[in-house]
Amino acid sequence: MSGVEIQLDHVTKRYSGSREPAVKDVTMTIPAGKIVILVGPSGCGKTTTMRMINRLIEPTSGTITIGGEDALRLNADELRRKIGYAIQQAGLFPHFTVAQNIAVVPGLLGWDRKRIEQRVDEMMDLVGLDPAQFRTRYPRQLSGGQQQRVGVARALAADPPVLLMDEPFGAVDPITRGNLQDELLRLQTDLRKTIVFVTHDFDEAVKLGDKIAVLGEASTIMQYDTPEAILANPANDTVAGFVGAGASLKQLTLLRVRDVNYNDDALTAVSEDTSPAQLRSRMTEAGKTYALVLDGRRRPQRWVHVRDLSTAASLAAVGRPVGDLVSTQSTLQDALEAILAEGGNAVVTGTRGEYVGTIDIRTVTDTIQQIREEHETGSAAS
Repeated sequence: MSGVEIQLDHVTKRYSGSREPAVKDVTMTIPAGKIVILVGPSGCGKTTTMRMINRLIEPTSGTITIGGEDALRLNADELRRKIGYAIQQAGLFPHFTVAQNIAVVPGLLGWDRKRIEQRVDEMMDLVGLDPAQFRTRYPRQLSGGQQQRVGVARALAADPPVLLMDEPFGAVDPITRGNLQDELLRLQTDLRKTIVFVTHDFDEAVKLGDKIAVLGEASTIMQYDTPEAILANPANDTVAGFVGAGASLKQLTLLRVRDVNYNDDALTAVSEDTSPAQLRSRMTEAGKTYALVLDGRRRPQRWVHVRDLSTAASLAAVGRPVGDLVSTQSTLQDALEAILAEGGNAVVTGTRGEYVGTIDIRTVTDTIQQIREEHETGSAAS
């Protein structure tokens, strides 16, 4: 099920005992099938605004329609089962397995056991977790990034048209966060859900959002536009403060690896069932020092130096793990960070995590130079 339009019309939330509303008179249209980011300082009401969409918080006044239906007239529990919800630190049930966590909403909707099992496996594969390896694990046996993937799978399990995400990647390390952002963009390419995403990180907003709502006190909308438009023309000084210094370099966040000419034959990439002797011969002929070992699904696994091959019996355990990599969905800013972390070219993967090439520092720096020249030309013209 693809996304549906959401409309907030003069929505206000006022808590008893408080002189000022937490959210005041918010009106906005969230387009079907798009990612809309609510960004603003802590305490501005962005999470309250989002939670009123699935009525975890009930509005004091105003109307909210989802796909043309008045959300405030629906049964609250039924409404929430039609809206996916992903939060920081995943919020998984600790005594449920991964499969049981993902199956929660389909179970509540009365799906039969076989359909639920098929859906669980489908969702795990969709978020890059091998069902055979992870289905029976418990949350405590997962890394932070794996938990977040399960959280997203659970939110999408019943195929809702709307997905609400509240700082979902805020509790993981920067590399994992970038990978999860790429994963969300990959999923969205296939699923086209309507996603409302809360963050305080403007760079994350620029990377993920089709549109960004920059919110002030009580969720006052200071600017609601595309990332490109906000970077180019902040509506006021407060929005400009969110954009921050180096606005021209933030354009790197608008450009994806798929938008530039990354290399598809820059190194030797082989499956792990290749014999070490055969690989060594190939590397010697090509004058290569390093090779990339891929698994059976062509996903990058390890870097192998040619000197490691003389005594190796197989490629199954030789070499060092691939560190920071990027996907075709990644931004050029992500690529630059990965290149610096790896100390050389960054590995590029496709929509299913398969190896498609590498990107080098020259490609990124040439793009930066081009952006600077265009920015200087534009500034001179204005």
